[in-house]
Amino acid sequence: MLSSPPPASQTTGAVSTLFREHHGELVRLALLMVGDLPTAEDVVQDVYASLHKRWSHSAAPDEVLPYVRAAVLNGCRSVLRRRGIARRAGALHSASARDQTSAASAENEVMLSEDRRQVLAALARLPRRRREVLVLRYYLGLSEAEIAAVLGIGSGTVKSTAARGLAALARELGETS
Repeated sequence: MLSSPPPASQTTGAVSTLFREHHGELVRLALLMVGDLPTAEDVVQDVYASLHKRWSHSAAPDEVLPYVRAAVLNGCRSVLRRRGIARRAGALHSASARDQTSAASAENEVMLSEDRRQVLAALARLPRRRREVLVLRYYLGLSEAEIAAVLGIGSGTVKSTAARGLAALARELGETS
């Protein structure tokens, strides 16, 4: 799918089209995974830069988007892994945490209601696979087959993981079914 580069003009046009059509969706996906907008934008930008370098004009459009979504998820996993290592090593200080919370814009604060914050916090506490499946299913609206393709798992695994994730979220939020 993504092999030797075609002429730069073809690559730029194809990647630009993909960018225009899916950039916002991919940033939102990354934001739900990593929890802050600047990092989410960096992850997506890195994916597009890598895609531009490795683009193949023979790539079918229906194959490229799942690849890009998977690449964004992998980038988010790397960010979260680095954060965990940094936390364990004591590299994150309380001052930097205060800086991050004070950097949130008033617009972001207005947009995020208390209920939404609670849901996002509960989602962040889920195991990685459950969180990924729920975000892809309910936020991006992907089908089970599309989720299976992005994550490289079976449709049955998608179904069971989604059910377990929803049950865990309900328990976490104190909701009854």
